[in-house]
Amino acid sequence: MSSAADTIFALSSGGLPSGVAVIRLSGARSRGVIARMCGTVPAARHATLRSIRDRNGNILDDGIVLFFPGPHSFTGEDSAELQIHGGRATVKAVLAALAAFEGMRAAEAGEFSRRAFLNGRMDLVEVEGLADLIAAETEMQRRLAAEQASGGLSRLYDSWAKRLTYARAMIEAELDFADEEDVPGSVASRVWDDMRSLRQDILNHLADARVGEIARDGLKVVIAGPANAGKSSLLNYLAKRDIAIVTDIAGTTRDVLHVDLDLSGFAVRLHDTAGLRETQDLVEQEGIRRTRLSMAEAHLVLLLSDDPDTDWKALAGSYSGPRLRVGTKVDRADRLWPTGSADVIISVKSGAGMASLLAAIGDHLPVIASGSALALPTRRRHIANLEESEACIGRAIASEGAGLDIQAENLRLAGTALGRVTGRVDVENLLDIIFSEFCIGK
Repeated sequence: MSSAADTIFALSSGGLPSGVAVIRLSGARSRGVIARMCGTVPAARHATLRSIRDRNGNILDDGIVLFFPGPHSFTGEDSAELQIHGGRATVKAVLAALAAFEGMRAAEAGEFSRRAFLNGRMDLVEVEGLADLIAAETEMQRRLAAEQASGGLSRLYDSWAKRLTYARAMIEAELDFADEEDVPGSVASRVWDDMRSLRQDILNHLADARVGEIARDGLKVVIAGPANAGKSSLLNYLAKRDIAIVTDIAGTTRDVLHVDLDLSGFAVRLHDTAGLRETQDLVEQEGIRRTRLSMAEAHLVLLLSDDPDTDWKALAGSYSGPRLRVGTKVDRADRLWPTGSADVIISVKSGAGMASLLAAIGDHLPVIASGSALALPTRRRHIANLEESEACIGRAIASEGAGLDIQAENLRLAGTALGRVTGRVDVENLLDIIFSEFCIGK
C-alpha cells in the first residue's frame, strides 16, 4: 500500500532508449539510498560522477549524481537524481535496485508535483501551469504555461486575496470597536471604493478568458459545407497527409475528423465534418447532426462550397458566429467566382489561395504583443471560482442597507472562492483529478 511516508522514484526523462536517462528520488530515504548505491552523498546541488551499484555491490552504471536536501528541493523533501545511460536494460536494472531497498516504491502519476503542492512549494495554479508546460506544443501554449508555472497568475490572485482580507479587517474593526475613538469610521470611504475597483479588475480578467482558452486549447475551426465541396481535400492538404477519405461519392465523411496546425504560435484545430445535405441514410444523418453541433461550439467556421451561386446564409443554417466563405475548386474552368461572392477562393490541387486562407484564419487569433505577460484564466474551474468571487463582491457592495456583518460575510465568501483557484482552501476533491494529468516522473 502506498504511503506519503514512502520514498518514491521514477524515470523522469521520457522514452527509451536515449542518450541520458534521469531517475528522480524523493523522500526521507533518499540520502541513505544514494549513500548505499554511490558510496557517498555528493555535496548539495553539485553534480558528481559516481559508480552506481545495487545492494550487493555490483556496478550497474557510471553516472552523474545530484542531491537536493529538503526543504530546498522541488518537492520540499530530500531528493536526488541519477543521470545514467539511457539503455533499456540499464534503466531497468537501476529501477529494480531502487525497488529492492526498504521503504522505496515507484511513484504514481504526478506524485512528485503533488508532494511539492502539499509541502507548500507550489500552489494549484502553478501545478496546472507545469502540467501545461510539459504538454505545450506551440509558442503561445509555452508562454501561457510558463507564466502560470512561474507564479505570475498566482501573484495576481494573491494580491486580490490580500485586498479582500484588508477590507474584511477594516469592517471587523468597525463592528468590534465602533465605540472606540481611535478606530476610523466610515468603512465605505476606506474599503468600498477599492472593492468596486477589485470587482472591475476581476471582470476585466474574465473578459480575457476566451484569449486564455484559445492560447491553451487552440482555435477551434470547423470546415463545413455541402457534400463533395472539398472539405476533406482541404483537411488533407493542410495536414500534408491523408487524414480523411476523398472520393466523388457523397456522404463519405460520416464523423468529425480533425488535424492540429501551428499558426502564428497558436494551436489551430481544424475539424472536417459530414457534408450538409438532405439524406435518408441514418448514419449520415447522425454525421450531419454532429456537424451542426461542432459548428455551434466553434470559434470559427469555414463554409466551403464549389458553387459560385451558393446561398451562404442558407448553408450556415442556425449558425450565426464568425465564419469565412470559402470558394473551392477554382482551378476548374467551370468554376468562375464573381468578385465578392466569397471571402477566399482556393484550389487544393494548385495551391491557389491557400496562403490567403491561412492569413484569414490568422485574423481570428487573439493579438498578443511579443513579451507581454500572459496572466490569463485558462481552465473552467478558474473561471467558475472567479465568477463566484466577483458575484460575492457584487452582493457585498449591493447589501449596504443589510449591515456590515452581512457585507463582511459576502467578502469572506468571495475570498473563499478566490482561494479555491490557488488551492488555499477546500481543494481535496480536486487533487486526484489535477495530478492524474501528469506523467509518472513528474
